[in-house]
Amino acid sequence: MALGAACTLGLASVPAVAAEQVLPVPVATIYAGDMIKPTMLREQAYPESYRPRLPVVDSVAHAVGRIARRTLLPGETIPSTALEEAKLVTRGTPTVIVFEEHGVVITTVGQALANAAVNEAVSVRNLATGRVVQGIVQPDGHVRTGQP
Repeated sequence: MALGAACTLGLASVPAVAAEQVLPVPVATIYAGDMIKPTMLREQAYPESYRPRLPVVDSVAHAVGRIARRTLLPGETIPSTALEEAKLVTRGTPTVIVFEEHGVVITTVGQALANAAVNEAVSVRNLATGRVVQGIVQPDGHVRTGQP
């Protein structure tokens, strides 16, 4: 019995390890419009009880390659709403338009009328005809119109 009590006391004297959560934070100020690169972030430990006011980015991988929508301060957590996907199509730049319908594929060049990311709708002016068409931005950066 004395041995059991001694073991219990011995276990009680071992300090409990506090659980932590690790969140990415900027190493320097990141300005609105900047694309996030891995070197711009570091991981910082927070106590498990830390609860930010807004949902925050929980890993470096979820931030890298995205665009800052507002200024991000060094050492501060990054709100999820402060980042957006990189725009593959930029307003005013030449963009490849691919029309696909019933096996027919026609490719031409147009001018984007707005910025857009993958799977977003965008209007593009066909430079050959002057007509404005709607399409969806594809992962390779071209704009697809028509029915696949």
